[in-house]
Amino acid sequence: MNFARIPRENLHDILRRMPKAELHIHIEGSLEPELIFELAARNGMPLPYATLEELRAAYAFTDLQSFLDIYYAGAGVLQTEEDFFAMAWAYLKRARTDNVRHAEIFFDPQTHTERGIPFATVINGLERAVRRGREELGVSASLILCFLRHLSEEAAFAALEEALPFRDRFIGVGLDSGERGNPPEKFARVFARCRELGLRLVAHAGEEGPAGYISQALDLLKVERIDHGVRCLEDPRLVARLAEQRVPLTVCPLSNVKLCVFPDLSAHPMGKLLAVGIAATINSDDPAYFGGYLNENYLATFTALPELGAKEAYQLARNSFQAAFADESVKEGWIRELDDFFAQQCSG
Repeated sequence: MNFARIPRENLHDILRRMPKAELHIHIEGSLEPELIFELAARNGMPLPYATLEELRAAYAFTDLQSFLDIYYAGAGVLQTEEDFFAMAWAYLKRARTDNVRHAEIFFDPQTHTERGIPFATVINGLERAVRRGREELGVSASLILCFLRHLSEEAAFAALEEALPFRDRFIGVGLDSGERGNPPEKFARVFARCRELGLRLVAHAGEEGPAGYISQALDLLKVERIDHGVRCLEDPRLVARLAEQRVPLTVCPLSNVKLCVFPDLSAHPMGKLLAVGIAATINSDDPAYFGGYLNENYLATFTALPELGAKEAYQLARNSFQAAFADESVKEGWIRELDDFFAQQCSG
């Protein structure tokens, strides 16, 4: 395709309208302040914030841990299956407006089971929203169970055992929460067990933690994708490996800035990642807290980085489909739709 034929003034419209997948979205991180207040009132739970404005003002994070503190507090309003459904349904409706064809949704069961919420309550609400989203919105979605890395290996094994009766409702496992002091190797045995069970494997690495955590996730956990991974550029050999093996990175630009990984988006390495052949993708991470859903992440990144144009937009969207945990025939259909969309833009 001759991407040079696409006027730059059309780029933002293309970013909004092009079909895409989202592979790094924490469903608890899509819990908007309005829904937090609504669920708190419905469940008779007091909040430490009197108004929406007070809650939003608390979204001033200095690092990952300061974000996690308020993230876990917000998740406390989730009490019933209907609450989990409402949260996921709200995200899926937003994903449709962003022309997301497929989403792979992270959920953190330990955040809820540790406060007495049954695993069944969590998974049943989320899965009902996923099913309804497919039927009514035309948005394909899958669930990925994430272990909290600040908890113990024993706790991760316990969470896995609790989840196994619902094995048909999630496709894989991931590793999230604070990286500092919690290297991937801590969960090598848990991931080995998940691999035996045929689950797809991903892990957060190389955002707050060093580039070496990315290597650990690949070598010890045997993951198929790296969530974040932006610090790979600190290790040229790792960069070459990621590019050669086409290991997808699910990068979250607005999150990276909000959590002070980079001072602003103009310093973000997305252009460098693509230029060296890494299969990077754009995602929203925890959009209710970090200032934007998927399209906002695309628009802000392309505005801040003038080296990104229509060619890179196409590559990012194609990467997102290629990296998805879906049947090859289904992915080929999404890519054909993407190709047709850009062919029309190039001919216009």
